[in-house]
Amino acid sequence: MLSFCRAVYHTLKVFILFVTCTVLFYYGMMWLHEEYQNYHRYDEPKGTAVKVSNTSQASNPEWLDRLLLFYLSGE
Repeated sequence: MLSFCRAVYHTLKVFILFVTCTVLFYYGMMWLHEEYQNYHRYDEPKGTAVKVSNTSQASNPEWLDRLLLFYLSGE
């Protein structure tokens, strides 16, 4: 009977530890979600930002050029 009580006690300790870690993880994820929910990463940059990429030289590239670019870039 005593070993059964010890087993239940150790099982309860592990269960409480698991539940505590799960709750902390959940609220940590909720905090991160709230932190980055209003983060506008697609806004235009402010200040002296410089554009570093150029999509294409021509205004309307042909479909073959676009297909080759697709295969070369691997996207």
